[in-house]
Amino acid sequence: MPESKRIKIVTEADETPVAADAAPAEAAEKPEELLGASAEERLREMENRLAAKAKECDEANDKLLRVSAEFENYRKRTAREMEDFRKYAVQSLLKEMLSAVDHIELAIQAAASNSAPDKNLTEGLNLTLKELLRIFEKFNVVPIAAVGTPFNPEFHEAMLREESVEFPENTVLREMQKGYMIGSRLLRPALVVVAAPRDAARKSE
Repeated sequence: MPESKRIKIVTEADETPVAADAAPAEAAEKPEELLGASAEERLREMENRLAAKAKECDEANDKLLRVSAEFENYRKRTAREMEDFRKYAVQSLLKEMLSAVDHIELAIQAAASNSAPDKNLTEGLNLTLKELLRIFEKFNVVPIAAVGTPFNPEFHEAMLREESVEFPENTVLREMQKGYMIGSRLLRPALVVVAAPRDAARKSE
């Protein structure tokens, strides 16, 4: 019988046993490198987002502080305006009433200068004037000091200048009409006569 021959079948795995074993090792290393790079990018992205959110938070906090400060200023300003309105709401009415006070004072002066003054009339006028002044005082209306004080254009309005050796220049000699304050505001300026030195008064003529 003829001898049987053995035929060796060579497969690709047999031809390159080493290459077949090395390829999976290289393939195993590449995903790890890609995974590491992706994680670093994600970390950097998260850091950037965190920084952006922190900036947004700071900006929102600044806006909140500004709004809070503006609201507090608005609240204080409104409170002041309401207080001023409460104090000065009747300012126009009180200013109109001053003419009544002026006429009563003139009537009292006229009655006092009469050779035979009417006592009952004078008492009635004084009581009326006293009541009006009480009402004015209730609303913080007070007369302005004028006579004997230096002329102040904020509170006095000069109507005349007269020579004076007794008072220094620009001193108020007398009132032609009383001035009044309401709180810290000028209700009506005082109409006054102001002292002038003798030489200056002559030159002005």
